[in-house]
Amino acid sequence: METNYIEMMIQSLEKKKKLLNQISELNIEQKMLLQDPNLEVDDFEQNMRRKGTLIEEIDLLDDGFEQLYERVKEALNTNREQYAPQIHKMQDLIRELSALGVSVQAQEARNKPLVEQKFASVRKQVKSVRNSQKVVQQYYNNMVRAGGGTSKYMDDKH
Repeated sequence: METNYIEMMIQSLEKKKKLLNQISELNIEQKMLLQDPNLEVDDFEQNMRRKGTLIEEIDLLDDGFEQLYERVKEALNTNREQYAPQIHKMQDLIRELSALGVSVQAQEARNKPLVEQKFASVRKQVKSVRNSQKVVQQYYNNMVRAGGGTSKYMDDKH
């Protein structure tokens, strides 16, 4: 029975590796999106949603891995020699996952200033639009007060 749990743990680590690689690819895509001056907000949001989904999957895998480990911890410690190949495989995968995790964190750190710049640019554009709307509204209000919107130069002799 422990062997099945151990194999499930190995599969969980391999799936986590696959998911971290997908997150890394999405980080690369995110960087390209943020560098695009014609960024479509929907594209950026879709990228973020996909990353969020992958992160949730990783969290579930981590929880499942911990539960499985609790079930086989004693057997692994007691029969280390018997499970040596599986233990070694898990150790290798955990090392790979650690390196991948560091790489993903570095990508996130590099993308953060790009995100901040993009949001600052968007805020500036929104502020500009709001100011333009204020000017238009003030002009409209001044025109209404000045004469109800009719021309002052109309001839009243009809």
